[in-house]
Amino acid sequence: MFEQEITAFLRRHHYRGVAPAAALVDMDGTLYDSMPLHASAWQRMVSEIGIPCTREEFFLYEGRTGASTINLLFRRAYDRDASPDEIEELYRRKTIYFNEYPKPPRMEGALELMTTLREAGIRRVLVTGSGQHSLIDRLGADFPGIFAPDMMITARDVTHGKPHPEPFIKAMQRAGVSPSASIAIENAPLGVESADRAGAFTVAVTTGPIPRNEFVKAGAAVIFDSMPEAAEAMPRLLFELLTTTNPDLITP
Repeated sequence: MFEQEITAFLRRHHYRGVAPAAALVDMDGTLYDSMPLHASAWQRMVSEIGIPCTREEFFLYEGRTGASTINLLFRRAYDRDASPDEIEELYRRKTIYFNEYPKPPRMEGALELMTTLREAGIRRVLVTGSGQHSLIDRLGADFPGIFAPDMMITARDVTHGKPHPEPFIKAMQRAGVSPSASIAIENAPLGVESADRAGAFTVAVTTGPIPRNEFVKAGAAVIFDSMPEAAEAMPRLLFELLTTTNPDLITP
């Protein structure tokens, strides 16, 4: 079912095989249906300061830290980075607007997928570009027993956000696993690129408006059209990861 995709990944990364021991999991748009609210909050804040923008473009920035997103917009509008004070104030305003919206629901299928990973004995590490407590603080109640407090990499833990590989490299270090023992679950091209550059077998889930081809270009090994589809297929994918080897590295 997944042998072709797994073999292509193994050849591209020159791995003999993948033995999943840790799952590195994004939050916004993966665990929570929160990206439409983030996009609206970003558009509202950025429009207020006079920078032309569209709501849709913020789906493409998903995974960046708040500071990185603000600097991206400032370079485009003013040909300079924002100052630390500007970043702090603008991200504060964006957070206020996000928290004014109704609480985003847990993504359908997300708990089932996380439960499958836990029951398979795979460690779970949160890897998010967000630093907002409003969602991070809900994880214990919405995903009971899934993420230990010390198994979270947030915007506060990294110097370089996605698409840089640092967030996923730190997640691997936190879990005590190698890249070839890691799978990543992402819903945004920047996150997929970050995980793939770190060497993880990357599963993309298209929970937003981004075209499927963007995930292919970013390096997704397998792409699902929804979290319920990913949850249903995960046991089979884990089995095939354990039983598929790189034909180029088999000793005659």
